[in-house]
Formats: sequence, structure tokens, C-alpha cells
Amino acid sequence: MLEILAALSASAAGGMRIALPLLVIGLTRQASLWSEVPILWRIHPQVVLGVLVSWTLCELILAKSLMGQRVQQIVQLLFSPLAGAILGVAVAWRFGMDSWLAGLIGAVGGALALVIQLVQTGWFFRLRGLPIWVSLAQDVLSVALVLLAFDAPQQGGIIALLLLWLALRSSTVWRQWYLQQAEPGALSRKGSGPDPRQGKSAPD
Repeated sequence: MLEILAALSASAAGGMRIALPLLVIGLTRQASLWSEVPILWRIHPQVVLGVLVSWTLCELILAKSLMGQRVQQIVQLLFSPLAGAILGVAVAWRFGMDSWLAGLIGAVGGALALVIQLVQTGWFFRLRGLPIWVSLAQDVLSVALVLLAFDAPQQGGIIALLLLWLALRSSTVWRQWYLQQAEPGALSRKGSGPDPRQGKSAPD
């Protein structure tokens, strides 16, 4: 059970950031670097280090402007499932899990990372940009989740599950907010409830 919680903790970090948790998980291995990380172990460590460091710096720079955050959200939305799966499998391998179980955990971890990233993207468009302190908190949390995956997997897994719960709560809040935009008397085509899109030509 602790192994699964550890994998979920690392995968949740992939939903926050892409390059930073992969960089941390490699550096914590010290001499072996990314030798036990799927896909990355096939690439020369110096190349992986250069790419991840550059990508991490780009993530930090893009977070300072609205347009940069928009680009960052798109890139993270595309690559967060892959990062979450890689991190989950790497931790599963570290704890000696079988290949088939590690693959299953990787799939679940990728889905978890995607859900977390979708929530961040939703709040980005809902708030029309995220404050700088939120981006800094994401950086700190992504590093903490990777470290907890190895040092305190139970706590890290609980945080990952809490993030999933917050994601589900956010989807409910967004639906209520969306329905509140409907004009009084506006019904959907099925007549079962209000239609927030009635009378609108631009996207929300």
C-alpha cells in the first residue's frame, strides 16, 4: 500500500510541473541519475540534465506573465500525463514492483497528473491568470511530493489524494458558477434546466 501511495505522490508532482519533478527525482539518485527512470534512462544523462534544467528555467520565466502562463498551461496540459506516468513507474520500480503492476500504476499516475493539470488550467481561465505566489507554491509542492514519495510515502500519498478531492470539488464549483450565468427563464433545449449559453455568441 505504501508503494502505491508513493507512486501517486510522485505522479501528482507531474501534474504540478513537468521538468522540475523529473529533475529532482534524477538528482536524488545521485550517481545513478535517471538510470531507473523510464524513457530517460535511454538518453545520455548530460543531455537529460541540460534539457530538464532548461525546461525548468522556462517554466519559472513563463510563470511571470499572463501570456507566458497561457503557453505554460498548454504545454503542461499536453505533457503532464506523460510526466505523471514516468514518475509513477520510476517510483514503482524503485520499490521493486512487478513490471505489469508498475505499468498499471503508471497509467493511473498519468490520469491523476492530467486531472490535476486540468484543474489548474480551469482556474487559470476562471481567474484570468494565476498569481505569482500560486506558481511558486506549485514549484514547492511538486518538489515536496517527489521527496515525500521516497521519505514519507504515506504523507505524500495523502496529499495526492487530497489534491484529487480538491479537483473533484473544483469541478462542482465550476458547474454551479456556469449555471448561475443563465438568464432567468432561459431553458436548455431539453427543457430540463437553465441554459447558460442562450443568447451568447462568445465563449465563456
